[in-house]
Amino acid sequence: MRRPNILLLYTDQQRWDALGANGNTDIQTPHLDQLAHEGINFDHYFVQNPVCMPSRLSFLTGQYPSTLGITHMGVPVPEDAVTLPHLLRNYGYHSANIGKLHFLPHANRDHREPHPDYGFDHLEISDEPGPYADAYRAWVAAQAPAELDNISLGLPPTTEIWQRAMGIEDGIKHPDERFPIKALPCASRSDLTHTAFVADQTIDYIDRHQADPFLCIAGFYSPHSPWVAPQEYIDRYDADALTLPTFPPEVEAHRGRRDTDPHSDAALRQAHLGYYAMVSEVDHHVGRILAQLDELGLADNTIVVFTSDHGEWLGEHLKYGKGYPGHDCITRVPLLVRWPGGQAAPGRTESGLVEGVDVVPTLLECAGIQVPYHLQGQSLYPALLAREWSGKAGALTEMHGWKTLRNAQYRYLIPADGREQLYDLTADPDAYRNLSDDPAHGAIVAQLRRQLLTHQLAGERPLPRTWTY
Repeated sequence: MRRPNILLLYTDQQRWDALGANGNTDIQTPHLDQLAHEGINFDHYFVQNPVCMPSRLSFLTGQYPSTLGITHMGVPVPEDAVTLPHLLRNYGYHSANIGKLHFLPHANRDHREPHPDYGFDHLEISDEPGPYADAYRAWVAAQAPAELDNISLGLPPTTEIWQRAMGIEDGIKHPDERFPIKALPCASRSDLTHTAFVADQTIDYIDRHQADPFLCIAGFYSPHSPWVAPQEYIDRYDADALTLPTFPPEVEAHRGRRDTDPHSDAALRQAHLGYYAMVSEVDHHVGRILAQLDELGLADNTIVVFTSDHGEWLGEHLKYGKGYPGHDCITRVPLLVRWPGGQAAPGRTESGLVEGVDVVPTLLECAGIQVPYHLQGQSLYPALLAREWSGKAGALTEMHGWKTLRNAQYRYLIPADGREQLYDLTADPDAYRNLSDDPAHGAIVAQLRRQLLTHQLAGERPLPRTWTY
């Protein structure tokens, strides 16, 4: 059999609703909307950790962060971690990761040194746009060296501390402000952005591996802050026309009214403007990659997966970024799957609950490869074939010190101090009202507590025994 190619289009920090296909009428994502129309849109897909490194590792291994022992940032992924490319290698797959992987802490290392392969045959690693001497800067240097001073989006704060402690002078020009709450036009040419780099090198990789069954991960940094995009994408939007989040009265009372306040209407409009512009830039380059598949005649036998590692508050709960307590805007992200040669009834939206750990077993089953016992997800293959499928009873997100379970109506959270939280997402979609102390919801709290425990038990994978004793 000719096994399908696998193309993972993986953004960073993209909320589930930052997509026209998921009901956002403000954002412009025509190519991604078309991908949803041609494939299956899983619109209740949840990641297993709310920050980059643990979420990405969980996704690419099909295991929960607690099983892997990596539930927070800054932990180097062991080089013997069994990832998707390891599972595909014996079946003739050539694999690549281009752009962001984030399996190593990036603030305290020399990016000129070879990166562990983690099962990949081809690596062009660039975890941040421009502040390090990595594959992205080498790509820019090869075609437009005069632009090198214009591509860094800022030196990460902990990198600055490390470099100062080690007496390192990197010689790279960085902007003064790292995370401004506003849309900024990129200082470089639009064909030299990090997003353009990932797309160009992905297209080149696909062109050179037409004869192989391949796995290619296009690791986009956007729409992670700072919100920097080429001017032409910023100009697509009218900031004054963008829909802003709404707040309950007790939260609204804490919002400042001056434009300089990070949660004023003016600041929220600028944040949305920059965020949407970055998504639209990704959308443009996704369109280029998909056109290349069509031109090479590879589209029918290529599984295309579009997703993200976690979301972004984008001003909700008067916050920016991601993390605790894992609201839907952080843990619910897009999942589009297109496989023209293997799916049924394209254009569907499936609203059953899906977890990130489900993707690896799905891809293996699509490729006709046995699913190893140690994987903790459930294949979505029946859903792709439009067979009977209802999704999971609950989706788990966990980080060091807390776990949260999302079911069809509620989100339940238990931190290490035992102070439970419960949110009714039908009545309160943005999860502002904690109902855990409401006697009327005591039975629901108990039910979700039990559901979390049974979810944990179902996911256990003890080491196999070799005989009875």
